[in-house]
Amino acid sequence: MVTAERQGRLPREREDHFMRLPGAQVVSTRALLMVRENIRAAIEARAMICIYGQAGRGKSLAVNTSLRELAPKLTRRIQFRSRPSTRDLRHELFHALGLQGRPPGQPIEFDRMLRGALEETHVLVCDEAQWLPKMCFEYLRYLWDDIGSDLTIVFTGGDGCFEMLQSEPMLESRVYAWQEIEPMPLEEVLTVIPAFHPVWADADPDLIAMCDDEAAHGNFRAWAKITHHLTAGMKESGRILDEDLLRWSYSKLRQRQRPVVA
Repeated sequence: MVTAERQGRLPREREDHFMRLPGAQVVSTRALLMVRENIRAAIEARAMICIYGQAGRGKSLAVNTSLRELAPKLTRRIQFRSRPSTRDLRHELFHALGLQGRPPGQPIEFDRMLRGALEETHVLVCDEAQWLPKMCFEYLRYLWDDIGSDLTIVFTGGDGCFEMLQSEPMLESRVYAWQEIEPMPLEEVLTVIPAFHPVWADADPDLIAMCDDEAAHGNFRAWAKITHHLTAGMKESGRILDEDLLRWSYSKLRQRQRPVVA
């Protein structure tokens, strides 16, 4: 549950990992390092950027981790799970920016208030941006174009985010950088996963490779779920990590086929 004092802020570090997996560590994947560099450049340029990719690849973790380092006190975050109206967007910004009192009743007054507040906010994260309709993108562009603002906007999203932003020429032309988060290749998995959680620290690389090939497919959320099932199974059975227990752990995942790359 998000408290009023946390609304609009970056989530706490313990919320980064799927299901708040105990013992999980943030690891410096190639994607995370690139996200950090792209966000750093966008802040310096006061620009818009888009970080996108399919679910579970670590977009939000990479963005949140990077902004905790680069602009922890000057970042605000908004998110929608269904298509908002411009009115919804104004009100979400009002609360994310921590503005006091009641929201203005007239759009002109509301816009003036938001532009003033955004002068004190250097980074605005729009998570799940694929849900935003054209009018909301236009409104964010209007706020960003304001000459009194040094605002950086970070759009993040899953399936459809890239296509949605690309379909809006006035917005697309202002996006400074695009980064798609790809699945981790096996060579990176073999380096990253032993550092991700203690259960993998001394694991046989062949077991990790088998798990990635048959179940995880370089997807961090899948690895988190498998790790959660595995640690629970080890605790309940008193067994150490072996092939049978690992197969049991990822048998609980619905999809086990590696996605076909066109």
